[in-house]
Amino acid sequence: MEYVYAALILNETGAEINEDNLTDVLESAGADVEESRVKALIAALEDVDIDEAVEEAAAVPAAGASAGAAAGGAEADEADEEAEEEEEAEAEDEGDDDDEEDDASGEGLGELFG
Repeated sequence: MEYVYAALILNETGAEINEDNLTDVLESAGADVEESRVKALIAALEDVDIDEAVEEAAAVPAAGASAGAAAGGAEADEADEEAEEEEEAEAEDEGDDDDEEDDASGEGLGELFG
């Protein structure tokens, strides 16, 4: 990973990303430099616009997170609405039972008092 960071540092400072510069940055940071890894990274970055790659990489997680949050928020709202509807339905069912009990108890009292 330090090799990629070194390349990013070179890019940020406007220095040319080549084997010598990359090796110098790594050695300055105290990393053990493997020449084969330096060459492989330089070859891999040959046709890459690092600034564009960084912008794309930064945009992807943000877009994914906001889409996920929006979807999660919508699902949470739907779940809340369903829970409220169920509670209302239960309350109505309980209310019907109370009315029947009231009616039954009222009838009983009416019969007692004539």
